[in-house]
Formats: sequence, structure tokens, C-alpha cells
Amino acid sequence: MDIQIRCGQKADLQAIKSLTIACFEGVSLEQDVERSLGVLNGRDWRWRKMRHIDDDVAAHAEGLFVAVCDTTLVGYVSTRIDAEAGKGRIVNLAVDPQHQGAGLGRRLIEFALDYFRAAGLSYAVIETMAQNPIGQHLYPACGFQEVARQVHYAQRLD
Repeated sequence: MDIQIRCGQKADLQAIKSLTIACFEGVSLEQDVERSLGVLNGRDWRWRKMRHIDDDVAAHAEGLFVAVCDTTLVGYVSTRIDAEAGKGRIVNLAVDPQHQGAGLGRRLIEFALDYFRAAGLSYAVIETMAQNPIGQHLYPACGFQEVARQVHYAQRLD
């Protein structure tokens, strides 16, 4: 199976959003907030999580990369660059469940890291939720080291 990684395009956005929903079930902060507080402002966690993709594209469209098998999008990674700080950030990463376990997530991360290196950056960051066993395993396997933990709180305002 030949999988190519290329720059994301506007035509890829709906497939990226669908893949995001399929892959972030059970490991999304937005879903955790909804579990605790219920549906907010008439929008569910999926709607809020898909907006992250719009934010990624608006902030750094040139840092969106997709993995394609034949003509089917099977994974993506979105990035942000803070050149002044020398930091690259992997914001979102998803691989179609049918293609997981074959090293595609690692390939996408390595692609993003090469992109950061080419931009002359000094370091890269990525984060995951405690309930995401894939991220908990994959990121250290790609050379990332845990540097901090964060606790999220939320409350309804109505």
C-alpha cells in the first residue's frame, strides 16, 4: 500500500474533519467538557472539535499535511510555528483507524518534525490527553519526553 504525504488543500478539509471526529472519540477535551457539563450553546463536542481544524488552517495553512492512499485521505497532521521562540507545535494528528498500527502516525510526526527543522526551529511540542493510550505510547516512541501535566476545569455560566 503506497501512502503519500503532501500539503493539505482546501478540498481536503471535509475529509480531515470527518477523520478528526472518528479519531478523537473518547480522547477529546471537548468531549470531556460535554460529559461534565452537557451540550453547550446548542453545539456538541464534534462541532467544537471540527472548528479546531478551521483554526489550524486560519493560523498556519501551510503547516497542514495529509496522508493519501490512492485518492483517499487516511491521515493528517496540523502544525503551528512560533519562529521567534524557535518552537514548532503539532496541534492535531489523526490516522484512519483502518490504517493505524502501520507506522503512519509516526511518519506524519516525522514529516512535521522535518518541516520544523527546515524552518530552523529549536524544538517541537505535542500534547495528548491522559485517556489517549495511542498518544501516550506514540509520542515518546518518536522521541518526545513528558515535561508537564495539565488539569482542565470547566463550569457552566447559565
